[in-house]
Amino acid sequence: MDFFKQLASNKVLVTCVTAWFIAQLLKIILTFYKTKKIDITRFIGSGGMPSSHSSFVMALATSIGKTFGWASAEFAMSICFAFIVMYDAAGVRRAAGYQAKVLNMIIDDLTHHKPLGNKRLKELLGHTPKEVFAGAILGIIIAQLMM
Repeated sequence: MDFFKQLASNKVLVTCVTAWFIAQLLKIILTFYKTKKIDITRFIGSGGMPSSHSSFVMALATSIGKTFGWASAEFAMSICFAFIVMYDAAGVRRAAGYQAKVLNMIIDDLTHHKPLGNKRLKELLGHTPKEVFAGAILGIIIAQLMM
């Protein structure tokens, strides 16, 4: 029980999880605004506005900076980690999403002419730079408010 008590008292961790939670909640709200349908799966899904990965890692870096100092090795490690995660979200994962979209179009085309499995690939994997930036700003704001 002491383990969970210590986790709950870790302000840096609580701040990161709060930033992630708010970003995921915003995805549901923004999806509802666009589609007029509540899609609870957006809470655990990847991709979309804002990037919860970016919110999480920027809340981490900001919290670490405020706790240990902006010149600390801990902040340097956490901001480098954040940039890698955000680059991956907007680069590699986004490219994989484009590939899934093209493969799904091929499957759709082939399905109309001859039997082929119609299992669709997940297309919403990565983020646009705007989604990454919005997530990063959200993470910084949450950390500034909570730390």
